[in-house]
Amino acid sequence: MQTLDGKQMASSFSTGEKATPSKNGKLQVKEGKLCDESGKTVQLRGMSTHGLSWYPLYVNQAFFTQLANEWNCNVIRLAMYTAELDGYCEGGDQEGLRQIIREGVAYAKKADMYVIIDWHILLDFDPNTNKKDALAFFDSMSEEFKDENHVIYEICNEPNKGCDWKAVKEYANEVIPVIRSHAKDAVILVGTPTWSQDVDEALADPITGFDNLMYTFHFYAATHKDELRKKLKDAVDGGLPVFVSEYGLCAADGSGVIDKEESKKWISLLNENDISYLAWNISYKKETSAIFKPDRPKYQDLGWDDLTEYGKVVFSVLTKNSVETEEKE
Repeated sequence: MQTLDGKQMASSFSTGEKATPSKNGKLQVKEGKLCDESGKTVQLRGMSTHGLSWYPLYVNQAFFTQLANEWNCNVIRLAMYTAELDGYCEGGDQEGLRQIIREGVAYAKKADMYVIIDWHILLDFDPNTNKKDALAFFDSMSEEFKDENHVIYEICNEPNKGCDWKAVKEYANEVIPVIRSHAKDAVILVGTPTWSQDVDEALADPITGFDNLMYTFHFYAATHKDELRKKLKDAVDGGLPVFVSEYGLCAADGSGVIDKEESKKWISLLNENDISYLAWNISYKKETSAIFKPDRPKYQDLGWDDLTEYGKVVFSVLTKNSVETEEKE
């Protein structure tokens, strides 16, 4: 059992032993579920970075190893913002950002975690806006990592502002073949409209012709409640492979209070249905959903006193399946 500055750690998830690349190998999608190479259902739980353009220093071996050993994470998401200032498509150092991805993939492998390469569209609204860059990015990344069994590709974070499922499908049907030309059977995550909430539209009209696809669903507990939980449950019951690549315990804009009661309902639903989920976000940004205090920009050997209240709750979710925290004695 590991400790984080005096905090006791759990050794496995409630749904079974912690799945890792060394034990479970390359992932696949079977009958609507994420499975390991032997066909056994697995659940990934971990965290997402904030934008790599602004918080690159969290991508380091010591921190990733701490996430795996002390936070019980078996997956890390590398968020490559696209349209924001200094994002990949808006003045960012593209080669430098790709190098951060390379390092993150290597660090995750050494820490025995799966890793998601996330094309984090947000202010571009429609993934087709920067499709040319996306095609070149995924061509390069999938060729580099074609032999790595721990890499997952997320091709459009949160389509929004009127971008419909038809547009997302058109984009996906161009990007997926580019990835498949190198990474023949890697798991690919496809965003859904309305900030990755409309999994019902994907259920009604799924992408065809490709294996090992999943559809992303995002929620923030203080904003999204029973109606959205029903939408998720209906999609899963309908056989749609769903992956929660981002969730929050506060409001959808990353602010406000932590809604523990709604968070409990969400975490229970995800665990009961073997749905993988990653918390937003690894940063010290001055917002509720940042797990580290804004006055403590440390990047490794992080302790209990470095965490925000939100960070402490995320730690409890990952290690105890609980949204209750215990203050360090």
